[in-house]
Amino acid sequence: MSLHFSTEINRREMLRRCTAGFGSLGLAGMFGREQSKAVSSFGPHFAPKAKRVIFLFMNGGPSHIDTFDPKPALKKYENTQPTGKIYKKPNSTGFMPSPFEFKRHGQSGIAVSESLPYISQIIDECCVIRSMHTDVPNHEPALLQMHTGNVQPIRPSIGSWIQYGLGSLNENLPGYVVLRPTNKIVVGPALWSNSFLPAQHQAASVTTADMKVEKLVANVRNVNLTNHDQRKQLDLINRLNKLHLAKRDNDLELNAQIKAMETAYRMQFEAMDTFDVEQESKTTRKKYGNTPFANSCLLARRLVESGVRYVGVYYVNNSNQPWDTHTKHNEGHTKLCQDSDRATAALISDLKERGLLEDTLVIWGGEFGRTPYAQQKKKKDVGRDHHNTAFSMLLAGGGVKGGLAYGTSDEFGMQTQESPLHVHDFHATILHLMGINHEKLTFRWSGRDFRLTDVHGKVAHDIIA
Repeated sequence: MSLHFSTEINRREMLRRCTAGFGSLGLAGMFGREQSKAVSSFGPHFAPKAKRVIFLFMNGGPSHIDTFDPKPALKKYENTQPTGKIYKKPNSTGFMPSPFEFKRHGQSGIAVSESLPYISQIIDECCVIRSMHTDVPNHEPALLQMHTGNVQPIRPSIGSWIQYGLGSLNENLPGYVVLRPTNKIVVGPALWSNSFLPAQHQAASVTTADMKVEKLVANVRNVNLTNHDQRKQLDLINRLNKLHLAKRDNDLELNAQIKAMETAYRMQFEAMDTFDVEQESKTTRKKYGNTPFANSCLLARRLVESGVRYVGVYYVNNSNQPWDTHTKHNEGHTKLCQDSDRATAALISDLKERGLLEDTLVIWGGEFGRTPYAQQKKKKDVGRDHHNTAFSMLLAGGGVKGGLAYGTSDEFGMQTQESPLHVHDFHATILHLMGINHEKLTFRWSGRDFRLTDVHGKVAHDIIA
């Protein structure tokens, strides 16, 4: 065992030298795992509607009451205490109506808050789900469930599952990329982990604080060796690897490491162009805006355009969960929407103009919603607490029906009512849009066949075009 570990360290060191360090892509946590065997076949189970996904994740949980789910009854019952089953008894004045006016937009007439003026203009491209629910109203388990289907950090993320099931669209780039302006994200890497799936399905995490391409993909080029010399080195390493692999019954983890080396090498030839948003016109950059989130949205479009299968974009700023508006909610919500709204609408319209929206699924939302009742009794500090029993998500493109409001919550936005959609159902639907039967995408681990939706999940066929 000690000899095996030493051999792996030497191999990694050789990779570092010949690919200037970027070869660590997707290799975290590979050692000490038991051998696993896949039981699913690669490729879609049926004709897909979508080929790629961009998940715009609003860390902290945006308020459904103030975005996509108008509740006029809250005005009528303002300051009335909610009744029935409540996770945590509110220490507040009671129900709090949205201060934002809702108007119907587009040919579909979907009501959207005035806090989202740009999204309201493209609402006919979107499906608003008003009946989402999840298990726990705490950030960590809710974040994990939205990303992995489980409230504990033990399962692969949805991006890893999709990459495992469908493979890559471009061998010169990672199939799964995460964009985040800071490393300070609640839960962190467990949200985009490959867990027990082969290591090449781990996301490549990119920090977007500095959008200079040399910073985004640092050390991807080898300044000491020519491409030809690197290729010769890597061919030698691969021959050694395959000898090593043959002696270990084609161990999946070792095979994954070999594939990661190849990806790291090939990234030199395409990554520098793909990640370079400065190649975009001034008109396009102005359309998105000039904020960290806007830049990430623009980069996400460039990534899927170049064949990246799944891109996660995290909305974080000075706070690691900015949408968690426990105090001064109205002020915070307004500022957050000004940024997210513009960039999200720009991304959706940009994809459409380029002919990419039809088979690119864009998702906007967080881990849960916010309470229809107030938090804090002082009016100047009033906020909204976590709310998991009813919230909204926005989808666009990728085979989803545009101009559709799906499902309902009750008159106060407290509980789901018509067509409730659990996170497991949400995941099953995303996989279905990608041409995957969620019950058949499995991986055998520790004597059991695991899947993203575990033993749950029903596809919401009514939202599929």
